[in-house]
Amino acid sequence: MRELHLGEGSLEAALLPEAGARLHRLRAFGHDLLRTPPDAEAHLREPFFWGAYVMAPWCNRLPAGDTSVNGRPVHLASNFPDGSAIHGQVSAVAWSEDGADGRLVARGGGDGWPWPYEVTALAEAGDASLLLRWQLTNLADEPMPAGLGFHPWWQRPVRLRVAADRVYASNVSPTTEPEPVRDRYDLRTLAPPAEGLDGTWTAASPPEIELAWPELGLRATITTSSMATYVAVATPADLDAIAVEPQTHAPDGLRRLLDGRQDGLAVLPAGASLTLDLGISVRRG
Repeated sequence: MRELHLGEGSLEAALLPEAGARLHRLRAFGHDLLRTPPDAEAHLREPFFWGAYVMAPWCNRLPAGDTSVNGRPVHLASNFPDGSAIHGQVSAVAWSEDGADGRLVARGGGDGWPWPYEVTALAEAGDASLLLRWQLTNLADEPMPAGLGFHPWWQRPVRLRVAADRVYASNVSPTTEPEPVRDRYDLRTLAPPAEGLDGTWTAASPPEIELAWPELGLRATITTSSMATYVAVATPADLDAIAVEPQTHAPDGLRRLLDGRQDGLAVLPAGASLTLDLGISVRRG
């Protein structure tokens, strides 16, 4: 599988255009920080559990099956063992290169998701930093529900800080509501996160995320654009990595939109775009 390599300094990255334009590897000061498989083809065999990938046109779980949005029938097929339609539609499809700036492009929709759309990805590496930009554009002639997010799997052992005061404690329950963080859900201090978390943190604008690998002597800071006011965190006990996912909406985003809530998927007018900017900087210490 073809790899695009970025960076020649303290930070190096490898992207896979044929597997969702995802980050296969992010190496800083000689250490891999992402859960990177020895064989790049593993990204296609197990698309949700390796590297780091974009989620679009929605993030995390939506109920599979039939629904309707403004009279438009929507049919979402399940792509996950729990029966949900998870992480959008572009995380494992082949993207194409577009232009001299290295931009990658994927198109989707017009099927069970009735609105055609385009997603572009642009990455730029500095000496010890990586800048990423994704843009979701509605190609339909009517408004489209829209969400964007970034889903990295960070290698353990790792410490985490998410500067957020409220949490949707479950990404699985359709009735979860935000509540003040406390006990195992309080991630405001840099520390190993509790096992078995699968929720979304909010009330930090923009959310600043910190990670630390004491055994490697490395720390990382993640900053995002103001659209990404939610951070999903998953710490499965049976995986050697944790997910920390900046995104633009709360869990079960389509239902929340249909209920008229502000924390659901955005409504993207015809021809309009939703943009997610993200910066990862790594330092020793």
